[in-house]
Amino acid sequence: MPSALFSPIALRGLTLPNRIVVSPMCQYSAVEGSATDWHLMHLGKFAVSGAGLVIIEATHTEARGRITHGCLGLYSDDNERALKRVVDFCHQAGAAKIGMQISHAGRKGSARLPWVGRGESLPPGEQPWETIAPSAVPHGPGWPAPRALDDDGLAVAKESHVDSTRRAARIGIDLIECHIAHGYFLHEFLSPLSNKRTDKYGGSLENRMRYPLEVFAAMRAVWPSDRPMGVRHSVTDWAEGGWTPHEAEVFAGELKKLGCDYMTATTGGLSVHQKIPIGEGHQVEFARLLRGKTGMPTIAVGMIFDPHHAERILQDGDADFIALARGVLSDPHWPWRAAATLDAEVEYPVQYVRGYKSNWLRSMRAVGAREVTS
Repeated sequence: MPSALFSPIALRGLTLPNRIVVSPMCQYSAVEGSATDWHLMHLGKFAVSGAGLVIIEATHTEARGRITHGCLGLYSDDNERALKRVVDFCHQAGAAKIGMQISHAGRKGSARLPWVGRGESLPPGEQPWETIAPSAVPHGPGWPAPRALDDDGLAVAKESHVDSTRRAARIGIDLIECHIAHGYFLHEFLSPLSNKRTDKYGGSLENRMRYPLEVFAAMRAVWPSDRPMGVRHSVTDWAEGGWTPHEAEVFAGELKKLGCDYMTATTGGLSVHQKIPIGEGHQVEFARLLRGKTGMPTIAVGMIFDPHHAERILQDGDADFIALARGVLSDPHWPWRAAATLDAEVEYPVQYVRGYKSNWLRSMRAVGAREVTS
């Protein structure tokens, strides 16, 4: 049977040669929101990796929407020029399509770089900024209360998402992913733990979904109709009183009505009290849930390392794509190894032919197997 992982798939006018996705991974290496040579190297490496789709890290819609001082943004002409250079390079050098995750950190912004103080807000001496959220509820102990947005503030934040979407179209991004997960701005509206509003954007499920749906619809309206747009979504907060899988099913159905083309099923990130049962493929069940309830394509993500496991997820109908982060950080040519393992072929640069060919990798695996059994 032909490999499901290496079969093509189309979303609107975009056809991907395989189902391998390089997941967006924050690098905390931008300068005033602008991409640097680090991004050129980091993303260029994955553009030639054999993956069908590479999604650029969380790219923020305004300066106050960044997680850290080093986070990527797409809110200025300088940001746009710098990122266009990276996107053009990836398209020229590699066969992968290039997506982008559009995000706003909300109350989790103004944080220290993770290798300086993971999970800590910026202290007074490190140029902190005021953060925004649906309600003035701090992210956790030691974090400042964000400013709860009024109607004017909500309009400004929505327009920032629209502006970044327009910029993404101009620089040639093939696909965009709206970030409604991991406790960031739009996710904060959904969860009762972070949304304490009493207006039309708070209280009932319908009201809590309202603003994220409005933002998504406004982004979809300016994004080219032939290019896909999806959502990364935390299906559960893993915390008592928080967002639930049942609510996520309803939300996914509403997104589909607005033209959402796929969902990446992730979890958690909103509450410091979360209890996540982390393990290999621990979020696959949520990709299966959303796919089964909505019929929308889903991306499975989270601790997927083994090509056989990835293949089984697709063959079983649990998801339509496999996204990797840790797996490709440790093995940037994971698609090559997967192709060799699953008796498939994958795109590779002609300059790498001596190192690539699946037959060569298969022969090395065969030698290893003989040594083990002898």
